[in-house]
Amino acid sequence: MKVFLREDVKSLGRIGDIVNVSDGYARNYLLPQKLAVEANTKNIKEFEHNKRIIQEKAAKVRDENKALADKLAALTLTIRAKAGEEDKLFGSVTNMDIAEALKAEGHDIDKKKIHIDEPIKRLGAFTAEVKLPQDITAAIKINVVQE
Repeated sequence: MKVFLREDVKSLGRIGDIVNVSDGYARNYLLPQKLAVEANTKNIKEFEHNKRIIQEKAAKVRDENKALADKLAALTLTIRAKAGEEDKLFGSVTNMDIAEALKAEGHDIDKKKIHIDEPIKRLGAFTAEVKLPQDITAAIKINVVQE
């Protein structure tokens, strides 16, 4: 019996594959567990339609994330912090501070998505990386100035 896999099945195939299995395996395991459906033209056309819709949504989300990444790359944040001698900060600028500055600019980014190479403990210009969905990253310029 030919079946169309709806989910990955170990040692059988991946989602969307059409595989030939014994009738008993299909009737007793794959079909009741909703891991597969019988491979007829109606089911294949339905899956192809759903696949196209998912791909279109993913492309739209990817375009939105790229646009956000471009906006963030063009953005320069200014963070005010207390500093002492030799431009050393009292404390450091953290991901939370950067997330709050981004929120003030109108971009709600989770602090866990912001990556700094090393803690910012001096006045000056730095860069941070923001990881967006679908492996899109954006570099943000940060200026730390004395309060």
